[in-house]
Amino acid sequence: MLTMEGSCERAGGTRAAVFFVALYLVALGAGCVMPNMTAYGGDQFAAGEKGAKRLSTYFNLSYLGYCVAEVAALTAVVWAQTRFGMAVGFGLAAAALGAGLLALASGAAVYRNKPPRGSVIFTPIARVFVAAFSKRKQICPSGSSNPAHTAAGDAAAVVDGGDFRHANKFRFLDKACIRDAADTVPESEWRLCTAGEVRQTKTLLAVLPIVACTVVTNTVLAQLQTFSVQQGSAMDTRLAPSSFRIPPASLQAIPYAMLLALVPAYELLLVPLARRLTGARAGIAPLQRIGVGLCLVALSMASAAAVERRRRDAAVPASGGRRQQQLSVLWLVPQFFVFGLSELFTNVGLMEFFYEQASSTAGTAAHMQAFFMAFFYCSFSFGFYLSSVLVSLVNRATAGGGRPGWLGDNDLNKDRLDLFYWVLAALSVLNFFCYLLCARWYNSGAAGSGPDGAAPGGEVASEEEDDGKGLI
Repeated sequence: MLTMEGSCERAGGTRAAVFFVALYLVALGAGCVMPNMTAYGGDQFAAGEKGAKRLSTYFNLSYLGYCVAEVAALTAVVWAQTRFGMAVGFGLAAAALGAGLLALASGAAVYRNKPPRGSVIFTPIARVFVAAFSKRKQICPSGSSNPAHTAAGDAAAVVDGGDFRHANKFRFLDKACIRDAADTVPESEWRLCTAGEVRQTKTLLAVLPIVACTVVTNTVLAQLQTFSVQQGSAMDTRLAPSSFRIPPASLQAIPYAMLLALVPAYELLLVPLARRLTGARAGIAPLQRIGVGLCLVALSMASAAAVERRRRDAAVPASGGRRQQQLSVLWLVPQFFVFGLSELFTNVGLMEFFYEQASSTAGTAAHMQAFFMAFFYCSFSFGFYLSSVLVSLVNRATAGGGRPGWLGDNDLNKDRLDLFYWVLAALSVLNFFCYLLCARWYNSGAAGSGPDGAAPGGEVASEEEDDGKGLI
């Protein structure tokens, strides 16, 4: 806590409690708003080919708005709190949130709203696993006369649904919708599930490997938001020929500032060209976009490692008495630029994938958009946790002989951040190949899918749910 005399005192008691409650409220609010806001925006588009094209544009514009906010937060807000204090910085953030709330409320009369359906995520999934386990000794029929819960015929035929891409995966779950011929009374919903519930559960399980492959990307993001700021602090932050110095914390705005130009260029130039070449509605299928982004992450880390090696060689005097030098902070631009491209492909591709494909597969899980969008943000959390674990593991593995690990000195001129970046680059390459296998497995059995990888039955909003509102 900053006193009137300018000194800093440790906050305690009520002040500390208020501070931490406020921080947790921010985290809680972000967790509620971010996944639901993206999915709710997608709900405003009607079904059909035209709606699907505009949905892809919506996700690009949504990410563009996110980049604008990041640039404003990392430049204007950082400058204000540096010049006028933290209270002004938090006040600006609170004012921006208030303005956003008013903007959202102003359009409440024209929004398309889906009615709440109760607990339609965890309870049905739990019922599927319980029912499948209780009938684990059953033989999943194929072409038999054993009726399923939702229609006449065998369980496998109903779960297949004609174009359900995951029909041949997790076949043990099909047992959850096999009617027990020995039972003379109706079975409870915890012993007999619908085919739709089984599809929903299979979709959730199939998406998890894709989510896991994006965690490494966010681990790299965590390093760029920490070590790259330290790099900037150890470099020449002046913008020649002026005397203006870039605040090291504002270096994180570089990729988002570049995305302000890249996102419109992608939407206006690359997407139309890709549509003509591939015939896909979105230009590039979401899984392909994610793959391009994961590949670029490795290039970003390779660039970061090369720049850090050059910075360290210039900063550490050689035995011959060479004068210590400082590289310009602009040397960090390439790694931020490449990572910005990676975020453009990976994050927008993930949002579109979760909404269009995962949450609308065969039209059985249209109510799961916000749940899958929450997976998108969970990937950020796991990535940052993995970052902390990885730093500790690398320090422990490289320490020895009385020397600290690669990152144990808290001095970049003594640490070997360049080698750590190469480890991240190698991990990103390995993660990319793992993603290729996961994406291939996810698409297996999708013979009836459209050119963009979406199942024919997967629509943005069904005709039954169209209440006449929406953007189109």
